Amino acid sequence: MEQLFIIKIGGNVIDDKKNLSVFLKNFAAIPGKKILIHGGGKIATKIGDQLGIESKYIEGRRITDEATIDLVTMVYGGLVNKKIVAKLQALQCNAIGLTGADANIIPATKRPVTKEGVDFGFVGDVESLKLKVESLEVLLKAGFSLVLAPLTHDGKGQILNTNADTIASAIAVALSKLYDVRLIYCFEKKGVLENVNDENSAIPLITKEIYQQLKKENKLFDGILPKIDNAFAAIDSGVKEVLIGHAEDLLQNVTQETTGTLIKGS
Repeated sequence: MEQLFIIKIGGNVIDDKKNLSVFLKNFAAIPGKKILIHGGGKIATKIGDQLGIESKYIEGRRITDEATIDLVTMVYGGLVNKKIVAKLQALQCNAIGLTGADANIIPATKRPVTKEGVDFGFVGDVESLKLKVESLEVLLKAGFSLVLAPLTHDGKGQILNTNADTIASAIAVALSKLYDVRLIYCFEKKGVLENVNDENSAIPLITKEIYQQLKKENKLFDGILPKIDNAFAAIDSGVKEVLIGHAEDLLQNVTQETTGTLIKGS
């Protein structure tokens, strides 16, 4: 099967103009089919402050009330997404910017109120079985590089704020039936670090067996465990490989000689 790279970048890259410029130059240079899923960064908070829209969080998760969903739709789906697309066009990368509502790509359901009574508001949980793979396939076959904002929709006219990591994983799983997918999570570390205080201690390969051993030896810090668990969930659902690495190392991490942490089933 043909290879497809699905790459997720977080807000730390988006918030730094220089880092973003370097990253997009590298993304544009990747040959073949590719999809970029971006987070929102701190731009929505900054513009929200200017508009008098207070940012509210519970356990680090944004509460998306009525004013905030309008804000993030404007910022994520408009300002951030279209700036990325324009920069890619300048690099001769024929990109098209999308939200989950476009071509009905990512249907979602509004997250229910938790048992503890926490209402996250207009936050969406992806309906993985309803992803419109055929819409993505049409665009990929037409030669477009896709740039997806972290927004979905409920099919009733409501945009929903959705975690970009989750979108990347769901899209990777859905397209793994058509392509050999490598899902790459780009962040500010060199990979999964064996020693959290040593930037050069990235573990080059993690299989399920190695993962269990690392956890048994308490060598992984708690914050990275959900990323690895999500990676194995994607692999169990058909994704060939998941890589966690530094945004600056993107071009090397689309080769066989990766420098981040490559996660494989066996």
